[in-house]
Amino acid sequence: MKTFKIGGVHPHDNKEYSSHKSIVEVGLPSKVVIPLSQHIGAPSKPLVVKGDRVKVGELIAEAVGFVGANIHSPVSGVVQKVDEVKDGWGMSMPAIFIDVEGDEWLESIDRSSSVNSICKLDRDEIIARVKDAGIVGLGGACFPTHVKLMPPPGKKAEVLIVNGVECEPYLTCDHELMLEHGEEIMIGIQILMKALGINRAIIGIERNKADAIEHMRKLASRSLGVSVEELDLRYPQGGEKQLIDACIGRQVPSGALPIEVGAVVDNVATIYAVYEAVQKNKPLISRVMTVTGKGVKNPGNYLVRFGTPLEDVISLAGGMPENSGKVICGGPMMGRAMSSLDMPCNKRMSGILILDKSESRRGEVMNCIRCGKCVSACPMGLEPYLLQKLSELGRYEDMELHNVMDCIDCGCCQYSCPSNRPLLDYIRVGKATVGGMIRARQAKK
Repeated sequence: MKTFKIGGVHPHDNKEYSSHKSIVEVGLPSKVVIPLSQHIGAPSKPLVVKGDRVKVGELIAEAVGFVGANIHSPVSGVVQKVDEVKDGWGMSMPAIFIDVEGDEWLESIDRSSSVNSICKLDRDEIIARVKDAGIVGLGGACFPTHVKLMPPPGKKAEVLIVNGVECEPYLTCDHELMLEHGEEIMIGIQILMKALGINRAIIGIERNKADAIEHMRKLASRSLGVSVEELDLRYPQGGEKQLIDACIGRQVPSGALPIEVGAVVDNVATIYAVYEAVQKNKPLISRVMTVTGKGVKNPGNYLVRFGTPLEDVISLAGGMPENSGKVICGGPMMGRAMSSLDMPCNKRMSGILILDKSESRRGEVMNCIRCGKCVSACPMGLEPYLLQKLSELGRYEDMELHNVMDCIDCGCCQYSCPSNRPLLDYIRVGKATVGGMIRARQAKK
């Protein structure tokens, strides 16, 4: 059974708590807060002011720069203000505040449940629709999807690799999306193949999702050039470079993008959003996210409109358990512990994990015993013990020389360390600093 070749670990998946829980739509709140930074580029530019009335799907902020993304209103109502809002880590960002009044949608959006399988748009029209809809990667990176559909000069896509792996423990939203909307995802795959001018697509799914593999294979048998690859269980197989290695056996060079080896990678949730944008003229205003944890009363997969208060979603899942010790945005490996729940849901949120106090306690940090387990576990071939020490010492130039920017924040090093060293914590700090140094250098050119 296929998998990637370098590093990786296999933590217990803990998916039984929310697995096979049908997608539940979260009701509309009385107010929403729409952050203008829901992608990797610069914050979007607001197009509305206090007092403006908006409908569901209306463009309220436009992209700034090549890797920016449009933002649309997920509700109908009146703009209360354009101001700053803090995220779950205390960082301020610009946002649009809207008082909700009813649920009036733009008439141009097809809200019917019928599946539209015929795409009448050409390549350029598809890319324009994806860009206009504000679609970004919903696997966590939030990289604007339309950019992936426009390879740089001299580069040619050969294969679309569809990420249905969902290797992060606890999370099941992609799994459920494939079961409930597999047909729409398959149409979205065909649309992206048309936009890229290719005739081959591979859907990678780990073997612990046997029902999704069977379902998607049946659908793929009716789609020319699309196949499903059953992959072995190995984290972080959902990483772009690891998935490419597992599916087609090609290694993306250090510092390079997947297009270097002829691949374009998109998550199944992103592809479903592409289907809705192209076939239904629906912008990206909501997503499915998992709310889970061993003590959560109603763990499941919830369809949430962006801007909905996080506390509303947690309440629908049964509220905070009494022995809660930590709330993580994302999964336990790559997610980050939040300091506050007073924040709105956004494009970046694939899940909310609530750990009890016993699970959330870190082990006592001990001296490094030079066992090398972190090196063996690193799927990018790095030396985590060294990068951690360099970060601790503030030697960021040396971190750059040792390829810290190749780190994908997967946490395999920290998970495998018998001395409970805070490897990823220090590497993240150092990586952010090095990234800032690189951007500063480029700005001077």
